[in-house]
Amino acid sequence: MIRKAQGFYETFDRKEPGTRATHYCPGCGHGIIHKLIGEAMAELGIQDRTVFVSPVGCAAFCFHYFDCGNVAGPHGRASAVATGVARALPGKVVISYQGDGDLGAIGFNNAFQAANRGEHFACFFVNNSIYAMTGGQMAPTTMLGQKTTTTPFGRDAVKEGYPLKVCEVLNQLDAPVFIERVSVSDTKHIMQAKKAVRKALEIQRDGKGYAFVEFLSPCPTNWRMDPVTSAQFVNEQMEKVFPLGNFRDRSAQPAPVAKPVPQLTVDELLGRGHEGGSAKPDLAFKERKFKFSGFGGQGVLSLGLVIAEAAGDSGRFVSWLPSYGPEQRGGYASCSVVVSGKEVGSPTVDAPDVLVAMSQQAAEKFAMTVPAGGVVIYEASLPEPGAREGVKVMAFPASRIAAESGTPKAANTALLGALTALDLHGLPEDKVLQALDASFAAKPALVERNRKVYRAAFDWAKNNL
Repeated sequence: MIRKAQGFYETFDRKEPGTRATHYCPGCGHGIIHKLIGEAMAELGIQDRTVFVSPVGCAAFCFHYFDCGNVAGPHGRASAVATGVARALPGKVVISYQGDGDLGAIGFNNAFQAANRGEHFACFFVNNSIYAMTGGQMAPTTMLGQKTTTTPFGRDAVKEGYPLKVCEVLNQLDAPVFIERVSVSDTKHIMQAKKAVRKALEIQRDGKGYAFVEFLSPCPTNWRMDPVTSAQFVNEQMEKVFPLGNFRDRSAQPAPVAKPVPQLTVDELLGRGHEGGSAKPDLAFKERKFKFSGFGGQGVLSLGLVIAEAAGDSGRFVSWLPSYGPEQRGGYASCSVVVSGKEVGSPTVDAPDVLVAMSQQAAEKFAMTVPAGGVVIYEASLPEPGAREGVKVMAFPASRIAAESGTPKAANTALLGALTALDLHGLPEDKVLQALDASFAAKPALVERNRKVYRAAFDWAKNNL
């Protein structure tokens, strides 16, 4: 008498109502692996705690079989989905079930990083050395010389590289608790595989961490063999390339404990911030568009942000949109600021009313975008940029004023003083200074120094521009 497998639904109705037949081909290893997982869940009493993440591939319909929680993941992303489930539902037993094409190719980095973090789920990896569902193409685990539909003359190491040995790769990582490679080719190997499955799920039940079990599994259909020959192929060929055995078992060790993170109440969290005033419609206030541009490290973005914060505190509608390259210092940087008496339609600024250029590259790039009636204010040590007719171009010695005031790096603050002196932003000076001070909240010693630069620049602009 054949004992009824546990851990499954009473019937698998995807094929036809009332049947217990799966969709797998005769001789396929997936059905055996499913049985081992289902029985282990039932024996450990964890069915109601288990969430099974199905892959894309031959096993895409696992949710029609396993009597537990089920989620279907996108191609290659079962490990990522399992990570999310495990973190969102701590205490659940989470299983990621993936094939060699799914995990070894498009999803490898997801699986690798999950293992490296020691995520709390069991990853069951089915290695049949081929893309089975899509027609038998070469997979990352295809062996040298093995013929597939995309390597009809056999896999060539020079052209296609070597088979990926996932257990060996993951065994280099510190976090995994359990790593083992097993086979389901015959009864002896299946019994060993059963122990590995149970161990991986016990680790999840006990909250110990990441467990990985690789199954060498026959694929008679795509290997073009009968079931008996395909089982022999696993034993005689695959095991030479993918040797069976346990690579790691640290399940006897206590689970690592996460570093505690301070918890704040909503009031405490919001109390640390600064809320601007409520924006009020003012149709009499003419919308002003600014472009601040220069090199990274010059404080271009900070200058724009101070104007934006001052505008918000003044009850104006405002937007601030940064743009910068990958360099921490010396790369291109700019930001667009829109200050308005009504809701801002778009944060992008293609035709600024005011351009502040702190580098020659910025001046050359944006000066011609300023329309007639606009203003270009640029660092006086740079060549004068060309501009359209009707545009006022002003040289301002921001770097010199900042240096003479004792803070050479505060050229952006000097420009802020000039903008205020020339009434180019239309904002109350007390709000501008309040925003300037707030920008140095983390470095209080710089507040007075920047105020000194601001005042010197303000006076110079009033007297000379």
